[in-house]
Amino acid sequence: MPSDAPTIDYRQLLENERRQLQSELSELGFGDGGGLDYDPNFADSSQVTAERGEAGVLAGQLQETLTEVARALIRLEDGSYGRCEECGVTIEPARLEAMPATRFCINHANRP
Repeated sequence: MPSDAPTIDYRQLLENERRQLQSELSELGFGDGGGLDYDPNFADSSQVTAERGEAGVLAGQLQETLTEVARALIRLEDGSYGRCEECGVTIEPARLEAMPATRFCINHANRP
């Protein structure tokens, strides 16, 4: 009997997330094209330095997430996607839909 539940296209979710992350990195000046322009004649160089530092931290976080998305796509290919790396249980579809690159079930989500 066919299920009435909609089928979730995890590959599409991951590809969409990857495109979004790449776009955000580009906007921050850490990707292909794009970038923040700072006026070299701006009087408050400490503000520019602070903004560049904040952009660098954010770019690092985005890059880490992008790496997790790439790893999730590999797991999708090798058939291990959707299983908790800690206990092996199937991760709930709602969790995967909300966080498609997650590696852990809800019970192991706060792992150090």
